Order: sequence, then C-alpha cells, then structure tokens
Amino acid sequence: MAILRSIDEVAAVITAAARPAGRTIVGLAGSPGSGKSTVGEALVARLNARSASALLVSMDGFHFTQSRLVELGRRDRMGAPDTFDVDGFVALLEQLRAATGSLAAPGFDRGAEEATPGTVSIAADRRVIVVEGNYLLHDQGGWQWVAPLLDLVLFVGLEHGVRLARLVARHERYGKSAADAAAWALGPDEVNARLIELTAARADHEVRLG
Repeated sequence: MAILRSIDEVAAVITAAARPAGRTIVGLAGSPGSGKSTVGEALVARLNARSASALLVSMDGFHFTQSRLVELGRRDRMGAPDTFDVDGFVALLEQLRAATGSLAAPGFDRGAEEATPGTVSIAADRRVIVVEGNYLLHDQGGWQWVAPLLDLVLFVGLEHGVRLARLVARHERYGKSAADAAAWALGPDEVNARLIELTAARADHEVRLG
C-alpha cells in the first residue's frame, strides 16, 4: 500500500484509475476527525481544476434520524455502524454505478445532527464521485457490500493526538461543551475509531497529509 502525501498525488492516482466510460467512484475512509471531508473537498477542487467533473458525497447523510435512534436505543452511540441506513447507502452507490442521468443524495446538518434528504444534487456530467465515510471498508452488517461498488478506496490517516484534538474542537464548534465534547470523542467516537482502524489494511492506498 502506497502512502500518498499530497492532494496532487491523490488526484494522479484517481486519474490513473478512472473508468474510460461511466462514473468512477472513489472512497475516502477513515476514523472520526481524520480529515476525510477536508481531504475530499480539496481533492474534488483539484480534480475539477483538471476538468474531471468531480463531486463529493458523504456517508453521513445516511445517519438514522434522532427519533429512530432513540426508538432503537442507539442514540448514546450515534456514529456506530448500526446507526446508519446501510441499505440506503448501498442503493445510492448502485444507482451511481448504473445510472447515466442525474441523482439526488442526502446531506447532513452537523448542528442538528440530522440528515437532509435530497439536498446533494449529482448531475449527469459528474464523472468522478468521491464518497467519504467511516465504514467504507467495514465487512459486517451490510457494509460488506460497499467496497465492491468502489473503484478505489483511500484510507485517510492522522496521528492519534492530532485527530483527537481536531475531533474535540469540531464537537465544540457544533455546540457541545468542552467536557461533553471530550467525553464523546473519548467514548463513542474512540470505540468507532478502533473498529475503523482495523479496516485500514483493506484500502488501496493511505493518505497522510499532516
């Protein structure tokens, strides 16, 4: 597994792996706070500068609603593999692979911690779809159907202390107190991170930008 240390390197790998026809779907996996969204945004901008017609889609749009999590008794571990609509996520990937027209995907409101259905428009001319999410390489509970639908999977790695500090800061930015932010990052988020890190070896390449 090669370690990619710049957005240009990542973009070059994706360009080399692009399908000659149809959409190319690239996965960005990684633990909470590793920088998947930041890397994805920079990557899409670089690809579009090269006329690749790229778009970023997040797995976060498939979080179960708050009411559903409460009903299932899973609200206190939101972000775990079984707190997402994995079947809906797989269905979107299948549609991206098969469809030639425009599609809509859900977004995610971090402040409200709720999905926003149909808010991400995927135009027919978007030939490279970068999908970011924690469990793209997970192999249980329905997640095993995700990786086969991706042309390339990159794992975003970051030193543990830096990742944790960024994660706590993000929780605070979206309304948690300092104490609650640290408790969530060291609790549910850390449990999930340990599970996600076990999947890193299944990626095609690792991305380490900082």
